[in-house]
Amino acid sequence: MINILVTGANGQLGSELKRISDDNIIVFEKQINFVFTDIDTLDISDSNSLQEFFKERSFDYIINCAAYTNVDLAETDKESAYNVNATCVKNITDALKNKDLSTEQAGTKFIHISTDYVFDGNSHIPYTEVMPTNPQSVYGSSKLDGEKFALENDKSIVIRTSWLYSSYGKNFAKTIHKLCQEKESLNVVFDQIGTPTYAYDLAIAILQIVKQSIKENNFITGLYHFSNEGVCSWYDFAKIIADKANSKCIINPIESKDYPAPVKRPFYSVLNKNKIKSTYNIKIPHWQDSLNDFFKILTNN
Repeated sequence: MINILVTGANGQLGSELKRISDDNIIVFEKQINFVFTDIDTLDISDSNSLQEFFKERSFDYIINCAAYTNVDLAETDKESAYNVNATCVKNITDALKNKDLSTEQAGTKFIHISTDYVFDGNSHIPYTEVMPTNPQSVYGSSKLDGEKFALENDKSIVIRTSWLYSSYGKNFAKTIHKLCQEKESLNVVFDQIGTPTYAYDLAIAILQIVKQSIKENNFITGLYHFSNEGVCSWYDFAKIIADKANSKCIINPIESKDYPAPVKRPFYSVLNKNKIKSTYNIKIPHWQDSLNDFFKILTNN
């Protein structure tokens, strides 16, 4: 029996992992027991409770999907952002290092999710894992600290992703879909470039890594990047969403300077995925193909 703990299970990525596990989309050769937790069932900010939780239960893998993702609010709610994005990660890795834990627990493999916001967005070529980080926000800085805590554990993988969306939770794709049914026009920035990531595709990739680790003992620690294939602006993304929704809403392109926000967004946050594709032989769909899949789920709900 392989035991997998998923924290932050009520968020976009955690919900997609649960959907995949419920539908048995990834077929494992061994029996898998998923344990899905969120703050109501496991408060990972409470280090003592976390230590006790791990003493009572043994896990082969932990997938940490818990995150503080409100980029603007993080600027004034700095303590909460660092608590969730950094301290909670440290609590998990500290618990795994606890000498009182069993031998089985000490071998737990840890997968943690991070963000493109650890970069400053000034590049003009896709970011690789070895390019220097330079976060421009509390959110980005807190996530970078979380990466460092995760990688202090010698059995950790950190996966950076960008522009995450899903049929679950709050995200850009769902917001635009809703607004373009209600508004005659929307203004969306065209000078911020990146790649949307369908949380379902990221969840599939994570479970493929777990499957390879179980079957082939192929768990190569370190940093990885994952997003869907292709590149677009937020304007392009919104325009395609409106078109697929058969909306008459007009999407107007505007510059970032005309859309005031507490935090400067990266102008360029395209991630290079060569490392994760070559290491784990992962096939990544184009973002427009994944958006089609998103719409099928959205319209059936």
